Amino acid sequence: MHTVTLAAPPALGPLLARGALRSPFKRPAPDAAVPRTRLVLPGVRVDLARLAAYERVCGFATGESALPLTYPHVLGFPLAMRLMSGRDFPLPLLGLVHTSIEIERRTALAADGAYEVSAWIEGLAERRRGTEAVVVTAVRRSGGGGRPVWVSRSRYLARTGEPGARRPAQAGAALPVVAEWRLGGDVGRRYGAVSGDRNPIHLHPLTARPFGFPQPIAHGMWTLARCLAAHGSPATTVVRARFRAPVPLPGTVRYGTDGEGRFELRGTGGRLCVEGSVRDGH
Repeated sequence: MHTVTLAAPPALGPLLARGALRSPFKRPAPDAAVPRTRLVLPGVRVDLARLAAYERVCGFATGESALPLTYPHVLGFPLAMRLMSGRDFPLPLLGLVHTSIEIERRTALAADGAYEVSAWIEGLAERRRGTEAVVVTAVRRSGGGGRPVWVSRSRYLARTGEPGARRPAQAGAALPVVAEWRLGGDVGRRYGAVSGDRNPIHLHPLTARPFGFPQPIAHGMWTLARCLAAHGSPATTVVRARFRAPVPLPGTVRYGTDGEGRFELRGTGGRLCVEGSVRDGH
């Protein structure tokens, strides 16, 4: 793997357009070659106004001295998009579904700090519904060297077969419900504005329908951020979450937790949409 150091964050608009144009010509296959490039962006500083908007959309308290646990994903998203929109990335960017994420935060990250952000494609995996790409994002303190202070592994699925078809999530007994949230139809557009993730499946009914969704669906990272804003997390944290079923917009969801680290989000009829766990990283 070779490293490419960038002078500035890639512009998301052209990356989305490029990925959209290339998507029809890509054929997902788990044995395809993946880019062997590690992108690095040094000297990253957080736009505090954008951070505050993100906190409001996701339900975090504003004005905190440390970044929300999920915010480094936003910092790394332009790098991941550059990799996934490239000619050598074998999966079509349009319609990719975020299926799971693992996050390890080894210490709190100051909102006014400077960071080095990097991203690379770890590999592909065959799944019943298609092919998944594993995308790694790592954050280090600028000039600090050593181990990353924040690392995530996201899985993105390129579905094959019938659009929108999926087996209902198999779930056990529901966790105790502690909150009910009514989600507006604009949640996907609001989150897209603060995160840069403007995948059409999240924006409008007309742009979601070609991918098998009669309504736009919430971003997986928004649902996770909303759950973690309610749940809380220690400074050193390991989070694992699976996005089991879409969250249609608008809609009503119920957040549940066992009070010990497990959490979930359920939709209409008790359908399990998100399940995850938080544990101390020590």
